[in-house]
Amino acid sequence: MNGLIIINKPKGYTSHDIVNILRKKINMKKIGHTGTLDPNATGVLPILIGKATKISKYLVEHKKTYIATIELGKKTDTGDSEGNIIEEDKDIKVLDEKKIIDTLNNFIGKQNQMPPIYSAIKVNGKKLYEYAREGKKVDIKLREIEIYKMKLKEYNNTEIIFEVECSKGTYIRTLCEDIAKKLGTIGYMKELKRTKVNEFSIENSISLEELDSINIKEKMISIEQIFIDNMKIDLNNRKLELFLNGVQLTHELEDGLYRIYNNNKFIGLGTVCNKLLKRDVVI
Repeated sequence: MNGLIIINKPKGYTSHDIVNILRKKINMKKIGHTGTLDPNATGVLPILIGKATKISKYLVEHKKTYIATIELGKKTDTGDSEGNIIEEDKDIKVLDEKKIIDTLNNFIGKQNQMPPIYSAIKVNGKKLYEYAREGKKVDIKLREIEIYKMKLKEYNNTEIIFEVECSKGTYIRTLCEDIAKKLGTIGYMKELKRTKVNEFSIENSISLEELDSINIKEKMISIEQIFIDNMKIDLNNRKLELFLNGVQLTHELEDGLYRIYNNNKFIGLGTVCNKLLKRDVVI
């Protein structure tokens, strides 16, 4: 079994919990994910199985889509519903739809974002949330992110539900706080649902309950299919032997990742760099 399946992660589970569940379910050790999803968040969690764990480096940079709910008028120490309320605004002004939409649209584009103190980013070998729990101050550096799309879904006087498509490394908790600030109040992320990681969408996901009643192999997306938009290279028998033995082959192609075939049979992935083709992932 070598490929990817899309799990619809429920609330209360860590990404590692899901990996462990699948390891026991299909009795395989080589299982991983392409990026963590917070325990209090739900939705798309791509899981790599078998030799597909080697392609993780090509998937972690993918853009992601979320549906988030902002609770206005309250601020928590973690930026989400798991934290303690540390501030309240009991004089929230009535918001009109145009102002909310304009505010959301103002966040579209490249920008620098301050990661939350309650995050797993490491500073001097220590995770930020460890500093936070110890009450210690630490210098947090801004990170460049990009917001591709923003769309208002629903709203009332105290809640805003919006959809966002963003780059890797974007903290939606921080985005929710920043949106609330732009609207003249405070807020925190009440709910978060990831609906898409690149082309892996929630419509094609599997729930934990379904794992007991389906054939996982039938739901798996093959390595070949994941990279179907990448160009292919068909090697003859001699070149295939060299390729499999780790010999770099001269190839007059542009740098990039290619699907490798022999007599139209998918072999794996290879990388061309400076006119040299080298082995990457072999199935």
